[in-house]
This record gives sequence, structure tokens and C-alpha cells, in this order.
Amino acid sequence: MSLEKNNIRVRFAPSPTGPLHLGGVRTALYNFLFARKHKGKFILRIEDTDQKRFVDGAEKYILDSLNWCGLNPDEGPGLGGSLGPYRQSERKEIYSSFVQQLIESKHAYYAFDTPEELDSMRAKMKSSGVQSPTYNNITRESMKNSLTLPSEETARLIDSGEKYVVRIKMPRNQEIKFEDLVRGWVSVNTNHIDDKIIYKSDGMPTYHLANVVDDYCMKITHVIRGEEWLPSAPLHIYLYDCFGWLNSAPKFAHLPLILKPDGNGKLSKRDGDRLGFPVFPIEWNSPEGEVFPGYREEGFSNEAFVNMLSFLGWNPGTDQEVFNMTELITEFSLARVGKSGSKYDYAKTKWFNQQHLRLRSDLELFEMMMAKDDTVLSRFSKEYILKIISLVKDRAVFATDILDEAACFFTEKVHFEELSVEKKWNQNMVPHLNNILDLLTSLDDFTNEDIERVFKEYLQLNNLSFGKIMPMLRIAITGKMAGPSLFVTMELLGLNKVQKRVKHAINTIL
Repeated sequence: MSLEKNNIRVRFAPSPTGPLHLGGVRTALYNFLFARKHKGKFILRIEDTDQKRFVDGAEKYILDSLNWCGLNPDEGPGLGGSLGPYRQSERKEIYSSFVQQLIESKHAYYAFDTPEELDSMRAKMKSSGVQSPTYNNITRESMKNSLTLPSEETARLIDSGEKYVVRIKMPRNQEIKFEDLVRGWVSVNTNHIDDKIIYKSDGMPTYHLANVVDDYCMKITHVIRGEEWLPSAPLHIYLYDCFGWLNSAPKFAHLPLILKPDGNGKLSKRDGDRLGFPVFPIEWNSPEGEVFPGYREEGFSNEAFVNMLSFLGWNPGTDQEVFNMTELITEFSLARVGKSGSKYDYAKTKWFNQQHLRLRSDLELFEMMMAKDDTVLSRFSKEYILKIISLVKDRAVFATDILDEAACFFTEKVHFEELSVEKKWNQNMVPHLNNILDLLTSLDDFTNEDIERVFKEYLQLNNLSFGKIMPMLRIAITGKMAGPSLFVTMELLGLNKVQKRVKHAINTIL
């Protein structure tokens, strides 16, 4: 049966505990691409069960980030959908009924242990040589819970308001096996899984229970999430089994980590601070007043940002690297997602932005530049600016670079770069500049073709190399050693400006 006939439903389920980082957006992107490719639904679910870590403004930031990236959910908070609510904090009664179901079927139990009692248990186990003590299918037999207490005592404690949590009751020595769409077959023995808390003393579920219940109730068919959740997957599979939902459990795909640029460990905010690049899609203003940069504010286009993210774990199996969203949807496949982590490369991210900038029409770039700042550009004709954009855009990484690259076109006097002058200006060659200027003045048509012809003829006649004169002429006209075609630049500036600039350079640079 094709995936389309299975009514594909995927979800992106972030916690509003802070800004969405690169890894989170990459997870959202892969879910979105998978849903769109298979004509399915992309659901946003806010997993806010951990009220202690809730950060004001984080949910709005998540939505704003997804919108900027073009990853618009089909269902979610404020978006509608028949299987909500889509905030876990609004689903408490749903979880409560399912917890009760697990207790009644003896797949879960009440635990009344105090923090001191838990600490005592861990200390005893460590003293007996257990390195990592856990509350598991052995230690639970010596703890204060509904498995060891008489039923009357359990009921009395609950009725008296004694604080408790609910733990899953893991069976002994059973194999839990499932096929991950990225990793292949995964098998874990239940003796290696502790009795996780699934319902907290504050009446809220933990991630494990809420995740499974919501995925089932929202008819999620594929869980595409980060590698950090792979150790939890066997427990989630077991929960599906406990509820009798194993046949309708979603397929899992655990995505590889995004690594530091040197490949040593998971990429973090500190790496961005240390190496000078953002780790958030858009600017984050924390409740404490701190401002953290985003790719949008740094000048990256959303198309380039998404294109870059798509390659952090996936590849199309071809040499093509530059994709728009439509192409990514067509080409994306979980079969092409790798198991190994992907190193983040900021230089490559800028390369993606440059490639997408080149794909924009001159008119699009003109409108972007005018919207950004028209104080300089408004003095010049649209036709003139479009010609300049066409000339310099291939040299730009960001749209704002176009104005920097084209600065010599929008000023009367150029600033001569000191390093350029030191390296390339030769006073002995100045007479040749004057001679070339005289020849250019006599041209009937001041076109780049005629300018180039005159220049080359003069060099050949005087047995001069390009390297002797060309850099000096460029410095005189643009102030720099490097730039777009000098002959086209001269044509756009016009003979009058070229004359003034060359004469000014000759009289100024000593």
C-alpha cells in the first residue's frame, strides 16, 4: 500500500522552554517535507507539561520561526483541527483517564517514596557496587509503592492527600524490538529500562506518557524526531503494547545529531557564541532582556536557511545542492537520511545564501534594497540601479552586500583602500594612466567593448602587462583592487565620472 493511502500524519512537538534552535527547526523541516511529499498532514503540538521550565514568549517564537521558514502547520494551537487541544497543558483530563487505565491493567503503579527515601535507596545501591542506581523491576520491591503496600494502605495514602507519582511497571527480561526508518532494527531488553515516572505529583504527565497518548489520539503515523529520543523509544513501544495499541503504533525515524563544526559533540549555543554564528532561526528576546541573533536578522533568506538545514542529515544522492522548497518536497526521503551526525559549517551556510541570492531576479533584489533603505538609491534611476545589481550580485553573499559592492556607483568621490594602494599603485605607471584616459576621451561610444579594445591595444603597443596598469585603473575608479568587470563598471559610470576619478587619483595618491 502506498504511503498516500495511509493518511500520513506527522507532528512537530517542541517544548516552550526557550527558543527553537537549529536542531529543532531541522526536525520540523523533515516532518514538513515528509508530510507534503506524501500529501499528509503536518501537526504542531506544544509539549508544555514541564511547567517549571516554561518560558514566556517561547510558544510565539516557535510559531514565528516556523512561519519564517515556510513550515506552516495544518493543525495546531490557534490553527484548528479536530483532534486537539494541541497544547498538552490543556489535555490533563485525557491523560488522567489513560493513567488510570494503566493502573487498573497492572501496567503501572502508585509510588509514594519521598526524595529522602529515594536518596537512601541510591546510596545503598552505590555502596553495594551499582554505578547507576535506578528505580527498576528489582528495586521497586523494596520501595514504598502500591506493589509493596496493602491495597487498603494505598487507598488511605491517596485519600489522605499523600503525594505520589505513577510509574510504569516494566516486565523482567523481555525483548522490545522495533524497526527504525533511519537506524534499522533496534532491540532492548526490559531489564535495561527503569520504571519511569509517567505521571507526576502535580497531576501532569511526563513526556513519555503524554507523547504516546497524544500520538495515538492524534492518529500520528510517523514519529520523526531527534536521536536523543532513541533511548526512550523502547519504553514508548512498550506503552503502546500496554494500551493495546501496538498494531496502530507509528513508525519511528530518529534523526542524526547536528555536530559542532569540528565534529566533536552536539552543536550548542556556546559554539555559536564562540565561533560567531547564530544557532536560532530568528532573533530571540529573552524574558531577562537578553537578545540573541537569528539567521533572519543576519541577512539570510529563509529559502537558503531551509536549504542548508535540509543537508544536515539528508542528501539527494546527486550532485545538486541548491533546492527550493518545491524541489525539496519532491526529492526528500527518509531513506536518504544518514545515521551519522552532520557537522555544521557556517561558511557553507553563507554559500547557500549566495546561491539563492543569485537565483533572484534583478527586480526582486531592487525591491529588497529599496525596502531596506532607499535614502541613497532614491537619487538614481531604477534602470541604472538594475544594471548595477546585475553586475555585482554574483559577488554578494547577502542582499545588503550588493550596496557595499556597488558603493562606487553611488558616490562622487571614492575612498582609496590603503592596502590596495600600497600593493598596486606605482607612480612610474601614472603617465600611462593619463595616456589611456586621453584615448578613452576620444571614443565616439563609451561602451565596455570599446573601452576594453582601447585598453588592450595600448598595453600591446607599449609592451605592458595587465598586472601593471589594470589594478591602478581599478583603484582610481573604485578605490579597491577587486570587483566586477572594470570595463562594464566604467561604461555604467560614464566618461565624465571616469575622467574625474582617474584625475583625482593621480593628484591624490602619492
